[in-house]
Amino acid sequence: MTDPRHDPAPSDPARSDPAPPDTAGDTGSLYFVGNATTVLRLGPFTVLTDPNFLRRGQWTHIGQGVVSRRLKDPAIGIDDLPPLDTVVLSHLHGDHFDRVAARGLDRDLPILTTPHAARRLGRRGFRESVPLPTWADMTLDKGGASLTVTSLPGRHAFGVVGKVLPPVMGTLLDYRAAPGAPGFRVYLTGDTLVHDDLREIRDRCPAIDVAVVHLGGTKVLGVLLTMDGRQGVDLLEMVRPRLAVPVHFDDYGVMKSPLSDFQDEVRRRRPEAAVTYLDRGHVLDLPAAGR
Repeated sequence: MTDPRHDPAPSDPARSDPAPPDTAGDTGSLYFVGNATTVLRLGPFTVLTDPNFLRRGQWTHIGQGVVSRRLKDPAIGIDDLPPLDTVVLSHLHGDHFDRVAARGLDRDLPILTTPHAARRLGRRGFRESVPLPTWADMTLDKGGASLTVTSLPGRHAFGVVGKVLPPVMGTLLDYRAAPGAPGFRVYLTGDTLVHDDLREIRDRCPAIDVAVVHLGGTKVLGVLLTMDGRQGVDLLEMVRPRLAVPVHFDDYGVMKSPLSDFQDEVRRRRPEAAVTYLDRGHVLDLPAAGR
């Protein structure tokens, strides 16, 4: 029998939309553009994650001399984006910040990212690239609401390969509608593998409402660089979010673990988190804060 917690039903608050909605849900919405690119609305704040707007068939430089062709179109183009308050960038690889983003984003838009990426974006003319070392944070305020963005541990690969790849971060978005109001927490995993440092996220950041999980089982020269289906569920069991949304699983040829691997693991292991699967161009209405 299918577990309704782990397979979307018609009553799930996920719907198709040609563009990110202005408002949705009790807290906001998550609009899936493609790959790791989402538009998150949290109260009055609009956040773009890992901007990747190349079209199907175009090539990108993944990093360290590796190139890959995009296999799926994003749901929208960069010109279709709503006004943004900030960009959260997990790391500087071509499938997370591409040449379209480099040309099309406002140079004065705050980009919250790793110190490595912030330095390089600054050299490209992005005047508000903000370096966030692990566990550093920055708070945005708007109309009495606040959004605190915290850099979390991430590791793109182990061993020698890990030392030559750019640093990667996870991110916690903690939204509060007013001072003293309950927080709504979104965890963006970034392109991390499961490792012991992630346990500190559960200790420091309990009660995560939504985890946006980067999957794909990306492999280069046989080396695993992003979570496959098994590791994705390992992470859910470690961090224990209320809800999980998988992304980053079939946009490029270097991704070797299809979404079905994760779905099979979810059905077999039945983690506590509910899981919602979004197609590109679909919106998830976010629930009210709290459990």
